[in-house]
Amino acid sequence: MTTSRSTPSRGGTAGAARGRSAAREPRPAYQCDACGHQPPKWVGRCPECGEWGAVVESTVTGPTVSGRVVSSRMPTEPARPIATISAAPARAVPTGVSELDRVLGGGLVPGAVVLLAGEPGVGKSTLLLDVAQHWAIGAGSPSLVVSGEESVSQVRLRAERMGTLHEQLYLAAESDLASVLGHLDAVKPGLLVLDSVQTISTTGTEGVPGGVTQVRAVTAALVSVAKERGIATVLVGHVTKDGQVAGPRVLEHLVDVVLHFEGDKHSSLRLVRGVKNRFGAADEVGCFEMHEGGISSLADPSGLFLTRYAEPVPGTCVTVAMEGRRALVTEVQALIGATVAGSPRRTVSGLDSARLAMVLAVLQRRTERLTLHDREVFAATVGGIRVVEPAADLAVALAVASGGLNLAIAPHLVAIGEVGLTGEVRRVGAVPRRLAEAARLGFKVALVPTGCGPASTGAGPEHMRVTEVTDVRSALHHAARASAE
Repeated sequence: MTTSRSTPSRGGTAGAARGRSAAREPRPAYQCDACGHQPPKWVGRCPECGEWGAVVESTVTGPTVSGRVVSSRMPTEPARPIATISAAPARAVPTGVSELDRVLGGGLVPGAVVLLAGEPGVGKSTLLLDVAQHWAIGAGSPSLVVSGEESVSQVRLRAERMGTLHEQLYLAAESDLASVLGHLDAVKPGLLVLDSVQTISTTGTEGVPGGVTQVRAVTAALVSVAKERGIATVLVGHVTKDGQVAGPRVLEHLVDVVLHFEGDKHSSLRLVRGVKNRFGAADEVGCFEMHEGGISSLADPSGLFLTRYAEPVPGTCVTVAMEGRRALVTEVQALIGATVAGSPRRTVSGLDSARLAMVLAVLQRRTERLTLHDREVFAATVGGIRVVEPAADLAVALAVASGGLNLAIAPHLVAIGEVGLTGEVRRVGAVPRRLAEAARLGFKVALVPTGCGPASTGAGPEHMRVTEVTDVRSALHHAARASAE
């Protein structure tokens, strides 16, 4: 007797496979805790950012509901015509620090979240402690500084040195998000300074403090609280070796304003540069000076970048650089060394080395009396400012030519323009603003590209002779004539 064996249908087999797939445990996945990259398997070094030991295992689960239409619900607040909405709650409140207000577009907006990033030791905590003091004095609401890197006693020592001991300025040292929110409930501040966001963690999120997941979760929670309660919030962020904001790129998208705090440790000059600003211009720059008593605003920093000589000195020329919307009169210095065998050195400080090499090649080729191919050249700016825009090319060329020919350029002359490979002087932007700043500081003669003088624009500064030059050779001729007058 033959026994028939039942064979499962194809549909039954597929259904069983789907059942086994649904019952399968969540598959392990891997994510870099430094940049958020998700490699297919664990590796010792992240292939995206190159960080060692940053790839960690995380559990990724699929959506619990698939193919289901999401039903609508009643919004918490109905949409209204834009003309009926008041803009008063979003008016900026001045911080009392004039240069920071300049960059922010008038001050801090209640509910706005600002990310201030900068290298270690540049002065971020000092600046924000001064901002919190001014807010406590003039804004009519307390300010709260939460430090995740220092104790309250350490912050108190800095505050005592700076004279920022107002009774409405509160300090706390926390590294847990829930504790930070508890301080907000107790103090009810108008300004929150969190130093820094990479040191704060929350227990409901995977990852280590400072990792991509933790930073994203903490920032999202603080942004939500700031918007809900109308608290102006400033988050301090770390930077990478390349000077970029550490953490996921989404961090810059979550906040309203992104500022970079820049400065050289060998110089007292500090710059706050706007990168993103939802409430004002994103290209403003604020100038500050670090000193033993803290930090102070520099409303007129041009004097820091000039050297006053008793008599004209060869190898110097003045230009006007643009930092955002601000014109800064800057001195460029050049020293031409002796003839050397082999490859001579080309050393720069505060300038672009590639543009210096190009200017030297143009001078060697397009002028008759200069021989630079076998001589050492050193070029630098004064005061620690970094000038990399092409508008400084003409000043660099004149400074090098002045040093090479041992002929001093008139101290009341400024040179503005980009130098091309054929020796022509090209047009640059914001020339009227540059000339106005130079005239304000007492400069009498200006060399500008063709089409940028008063004859072309129709207006120019009073008591200043503006001369249009077509190439480097004519610029050298006019500079020599101005020096002889």
